[in-house]
Amino acid sequence: MSGTGRRQDEVRRMLEARPQPRVPAGLAARAAERGGRLLRRRRALRRLGLLALIAGVAVFTVWAVVAQPWQAPPAGTTPPLEGW
Repeated sequence: MSGTGRRQDEVRRMLEARPQPRVPAGLAARAAERGGRLLRRRRALRRLGLLALIAGVAVFTVWAVVAQPWQAPPAGTTPPLEGW
């Protein structure tokens, strides 16, 4: 008999020797309710994050169109004129 088979037999003997604990009534219903609540919360947070990302991209786009940071700023003074 392999080591895995011996371990499985030992676990089966241990489980048969002890009385199994009682499961509280309504445990499955409470677990399903909690799981649903966690899924709804996770979905809401994901949507909120996506909305914040879209809003950030929109704000950045409007700023870039208005400020046009890729253009050089106009010179405040003219360069000195020498050599005339």
